[in-house]
Formats: sequence, structure tokens, C-alpha cells
Amino acid sequence: MDALRVLLVDDHTLFRHGMKSLLDACPNVEVVGSAADGYEALSLTRQTQPDVILMDIEMPRCNGLEATRLIKGEFPQVVVVILTVVEDDETVFEAIKCGAQGYLLKTLEAYQLYDLLEGLRRGDAPLSGAIAAKILREFTHPKPQGDDQPVVEALTERERDVLELIVEGKTNKEIGDALYVTENTVKNYLSNILAKLHLQNRIQAAVYAVTQGLVDAPQRG
Repeated sequence: MDALRVLLVDDHTLFRHGMKSLLDACPNVEVVGSAADGYEALSLTRQTQPDVILMDIEMPRCNGLEATRLIKGEFPQVVVVILTVVEDDETVFEAIKCGAQGYLLKTLEAYQLYDLLEGLRRGDAPLSGAIAAKILREFTHPKPQGDDQPVVEALTERERDVLELIVEGKTNKEIGDALYVTENTVKNYLSNILAKLHLQNRIQAAVYAVTQGLVDAPQRG
């Protein structure tokens, strides 16, 4: 299996070095570079073609949100995961709008980071538990679709089943097990869903599904 190529973006040199040491000890992960701001991140993305970027938010010259927007505009296939101490609602949702496919807090343990990177290899979207809770709290009450919303193509019954399981936070493997299909089939369904809804990633799909009433929000315990 090819190594997951990771680019580190953070303005704190010591943190970058610490993250590199952690990831160097992780099987099937290769750190291809590190950047201290968003512009440097864009330049290194062009040079190294990473699979995943772990992106801080608060950086000089070009912050993580703008960097995510620039990188996703030029390299939509690159997975950008925000890794930060910032967890206010506005920043979380802005990161998702910019195209981030995951949002993690720096308080996570090393083993959690390893698990999340392995999940990325399977196509899952990493979210810290606290961040996932924020998203669900914000989008508990569906909003009616207005005239200014883009027209979306109707989803099939099976696509709605997949979308509902995505909203519940299931991984691709768990969705496949629940629907008795392979992970590759789940990925194909997800691609179709994103194309029909004009969205970039599964987090945006989950948010859209709840806000537009396509599926019910999961019940909180």
C-alpha cells in the first residue's frame, strides 16, 4: 500500500517538528514537507503533490482558511484537514465552506491522530467529537430551501440511505456493512451524492442534508 503523503502547515516551528516526529513513527505515512504560512503551503502543494494537508488556522501572511480556499481551488483532490486550537462555531463552519474535509483540535492524542489518518485512507472525514457536536447543534432544525438555492438533482432511495448514514457519522466501511455493499460502492454513491448536490465533501453533504431536511438529524443522547 502506498504511503499517505502528508504536508504539515503551522507557524510554530516546534509544533511542526513534533508532528513530523509523530508521523515519522506512523506506518504508511510520509511527511513530504512543512510550511509556516498559507502561501508557503500553496507553493509546497504544487511541488510535493500531497494526499493530505494538516492545516493550522492562525498564521501570518495567509491564514489557514484562505490557504484552504486557494489550495482546494487549484488542487480539489488534496484533502485538507484543519488541525488547530480554534473551535468557535464561525471558524468551524467557515473552514467547511472553504473546502476543509476534516476539523481536529490539537488536544487529540497521538493514537487518535494515527487512527484518523488511517480513516482518511479509507475516505472517512475526521472530526473531533466536540466539533461534530457543534455541527449537529447548529443544524438540528432544518431550514426551508429558498429560491436562491441551487437546483439539485433528485437522489435515489439508496443514495438517501447512504446520506442518512453519513449524517449519523458512519465510516464508509460501516455504511457498506449496513447496506451490504463494498466500500468502493459506498464511495461511488458518495461521489454521485456530491455531484447531484453540488458539494465538495461528505461533511458539507451531512450539513446540507440536515439543513434542507433531506434526512433527519441524529438524536443526541
